[in-house]
Amino acid sequence: MRHSARIQVGPVQFRIGSDWRAPIAAIEALYAGYPRDDARPADATVRLFAARPWRRWLRPSVHIGGDFVVPDALPLPLSMGLLAAEMGMNLQVALGWRRHLLLHASAVARDGRAVIMSGESGSGKSTLAALLGEGDWRLMGDEFTLVEPASGDALAFPRAVSLKNEAIAEMAARVDAARLGPLLAGTPKGDIRHLIPRADAIAAMHVPARPALILFPRFGGEAAIEPMGEGEAFVRLTEASTNYIALGEAGFAALTRLVRETPAFGISYPDSAAGMALVERLWAEAAR
Repeated sequence: MRHSARIQVGPVQFRIGSDWRAPIAAIEALYAGYPRDDARPADATVRLFAARPWRRWLRPSVHIGGDFVVPDALPLPLSMGLLAAEMGMNLQVALGWRRHLLLHASAVARDGRAVIMSGESGSGKSTLAALLGEGDWRLMGDEFTLVEPASGDALAFPRAVSLKNEAIAEMAARVDAARLGPLLAGTPKGDIRHLIPRADAIAAMHVPARPALILFPRFGGEAAIEPMGEGEAFVRLTEASTNYIALGEAGFAALTRLVRETPAFGISYPDSAAGMALVERLWAEAAR
């Protein structure tokens, strides 16, 4: 690739290559505070490329490739090259990571224990995690939570948080503008702006935490808490894992241990303040 960068997020060392300089410059700016180890072999490779040579200059369109690809995926315009790089990073982890049980979930930690939040797109889990991470919690990640099969610990993956639509203004009112990436308007997922996690979260990204709560948030409706049984939590988390089947017996054992040892709840909330209050309430009850 003509241009490249290396980025480490949690246990994953990325190598990102691009036919254009702009996406690499944007990703390097967003991850400037992250550790780098150019001598370490990459765990995952992302390629941003033009399907035809002339597409580098004439109506440039960015295809996402790498170790793993999604056939027939539509390209993005070069103006969304940063989004393409982020999507590529997530894609490589989702399809290729085998060292840990991978959950599509956000997570925050306090006092060595973690709250894992899993839900569909729009459930608010990323926004909740980002807001909690600006308070007394350590942001562990908004996209993936990795569970160590041997110990059962949760590992952090604190990539830049992908804020969408209304969440952008809510977070912009709380953080220094220097921690926000460029506004990407009109993407396939709406408006997107990335939040750089706090420096302490990045510095502690190799520090594991013991799962203490599993939450399944749902944005909208009155504030409510619904206890969830082990069976339902297990099924929901198998659906939220991209490598549960690939891990085989190790994945089954890790997930079984997680739901048996960690209380799970569904929560509904009408706004971010109510959602954070529910998390704090359940945390206080779990600490008793």
